[in-house]
Amino acid sequence: MRRLHFYAGILVAPFLLVAALSGALYAIAPTLENVVYDGYLHTDSRATAQPLADQVSAALQARPDLTLSAVRPSVSERDTTRVLFDDPALGESERLAVFVDPATARPVGELVSYGSSGALPLRTWISSLHRNLHLGEPGRRYSELAASWLWVIALGGLVLWISQHRRARGRARLFTVDRSARGRARTVNWHGAMGIWVAVGLIFLSATGLTWSTYAGAHVSELRSALQWTTPSVETALPGPGSAPSADSGHTDHAGHGGSAMTADPGPSDPSTATSVARLDGVVAAARAAGIDGKIEVSIPETTDEAFTVAETREAWQFSPDSVAVDGADDRVVDESWFADWPFAAKLTTWGIALHMGILFGLASQIALFVLALVLVAIIVRGYQMWWQRRPRRGTRAVGRPPRRGALRSLPIPAIVGVLVVAVAIGWFIPLLGISLAAFVIVDVVTGAAARLRHRSG
Repeated sequence: MRRLHFYAGILVAPFLLVAALSGALYAIAPTLENVVYDGYLHTDSRATAQPLADQVSAALQARPDLTLSAVRPSVSERDTTRVLFDDPALGESERLAVFVDPATARPVGELVSYGSSGALPLRTWISSLHRNLHLGEPGRRYSELAASWLWVIALGGLVLWISQHRRARGRARLFTVDRSARGRARTVNWHGAMGIWVAVGLIFLSATGLTWSTYAGAHVSELRSALQWTTPSVETALPGPGSAPSADSGHTDHAGHGGSAMTADPGPSDPSTATSVARLDGVVAAARAAGIDGKIEVSIPETTDEAFTVAETREAWQFSPDSVAVDGADDRVVDESWFADWPFAAKLTTWGIALHMGILFGLASQIALFVLALVLVAIIVRGYQMWWQRRPRRGTRAVGRPPRRGALRSLPIPAIVGVLVVAVAIGWFIPLLGISLAAFVIVDVVTGAAARLRHRSG
């Protein structure tokens, strides 16, 4: 365990350091977004809000070249209404948001909105930095490698620190730093004490981060589907000629489009778009009467034989994102998805992702995540300091020695087999962990063989 923790700390820590620094910025991104885009998100008007249909019509007049996708109505007189459009010039999961003053029904500006969280450009830029360093899909390997090893390093460090405490028979401090210690012992104290305080948080970040990853994330999705832990969605297909299976409502765990895409470019004069806009007030009223509270997103149906989807959006202190499907023709709720009825694992996934994004508890969760990220940076720095302080004071070795090898071979055969089976299983489920672990083992074996040859020849 000590040797694994050492190699992972030395070789993977640079990836963790980048993830921690960008993650600290990502944690406070929602608050930064509210400050930077205050003029788009809020209005000084205090008059009664105009009908939602009028607000959306104003946005359609401002962007007649785009396809109406969804609407996020204002919920207070200080908030603007966000009207979302599909724009073929934008990237995946991006939509153009036109912000409308609800009191005057006049657009106040437009920005690109990303994913189901509705992230605006600054938060999207920070998110991309944290997720892939703005390198696209290849860049996601760095964040997946960091998330894959973070839980291993945290658990390993926890085991080692508690073992050291037990060997000292309580004379060593477990949760605090022994300030009487000097040199490397003091560094070890800081490294271990900080690690034990944040270990659970680091494991949480690793687990939730892997759900967004490319390879391990695919296995997580397959596992959730097999165990029926997926997030339920409402059925939007209405009975009648030509009805078809509905599109996903977009109210999903991961950043997504958030609304159905229309195949044509109807513009404000298109009869189907005009009909949908005219029905918006009734649809929202029906959803509110059914129990959909707080901030919502109304997804515009693709065809006339589909219902509107009204879903509660991810917001601070929003623990139950419910959604309903409403037939715009008669304002009748035709399907419901209540959070209380979701599988428990789906609830945990939703809460975990919202917490990882710094949304679930608002500013409190953002501050906690920011501090957690900075503590991780401090732990990594202390880890490298320990490595440097372990180097011989005399001789040719420039850096610290790794812990001795051979501990695994000293175990009973059943234990060795068990360790290998577990390592292979975890490596298959978390591929980048498995590949890099295999590389560590190969390098370690070759290095050990070379050292033995030198020793014999000497």
